[in-house]
Amino acid sequence: MIRSLFSRNLCREIGKNSVAGASPGGVGGKRWYGLIPMVIEHSSRGERAYDIFSRLLKERIICINGPISDDTAHVVVAQLLFLESENPSKPINMYLNSPGGAVTAGLAIYDTMQYIRSPINTICLGQAASMASLLLAAGAKGERRSLPNATIMIHQPSGGYSGQAKDISIHTKQIIRVWDALNELYVKHTGQTLETVQSNMDRDYFMTPQEAKEFGIIDEVMDERPIALVADAVADESKDKVFNVVHFKFSGRQIRVDGRGEGGWAVVLTEDEDFLG
Repeated sequence: MIRSLFSRNLCREIGKNSVAGASPGGVGGKRWYGLIPMVIEHSSRGERAYDIFSRLLKERIICINGPISDDTAHVVVAQLLFLESENPSKPINMYLNSPGGAVTAGLAIYDTMQYIRSPINTICLGQAASMASLLLAAGAKGERRSLPNATIMIHQPSGGYSGQAKDISIHTKQIIRVWDALNELYVKHTGQTLETVQSNMDRDYFMTPQEAKEFGIIDEVMDERPIALVADAVADESKDKVFNVVHFKFSGRQIRVDGRGEGGWAVVLTEDEDFLG
């Protein structure tokens, strides 16, 4: 059983390596810490406390919240590599609520998504703008989704540089090269023509989830969790219950275990039935 505890004394300050988008940092070098709820997991071995994002990571869920920065990228890249090492064939669910951010940080996440063998399901809630929209589009085909009231936005990269004329010229060429590369990536993942992508990215181009689906950034607008994801969650929960079978048996309770499909089990506690293990 997992019990969420949201009271003040069961929240803690998190450090920069704890969760993408909740790391310290900000304009002018100011540091901030979000209060992250803790969850308590009960098992036959006792109790264990997790911050909520670490517990979600156990379920192969990654959350990208807020601006995409180098701090965000190094956490997300590490999470992706770790989850692939645990099970390269099992999907990873990536939830996005981000206004975008640094192109280089976003491309580090993007390249890692393409590099690892695990399929990545992307889900937008709130917004996926700028670099976040590319990460949304970069999910596995057929597994890119958005909640109905989210906003998706694409645009050309922006930046500024001051210095000598020659230096400004060098950086101008670089940002144009990056823009061309981003255009090609959107073409790859949306199926749109280069001309269409360039035209729409010339300025901020906001889309509803349905418009983003028609554009090719996502595959589905969903109001509730897909059945496949629900089945995975139930299977994982059932496996946890099987883990507790021995504990209940030796504590004097009798139990009946029924098979429920491939890899899934339902555990039924009883007072008077025989153990059918």
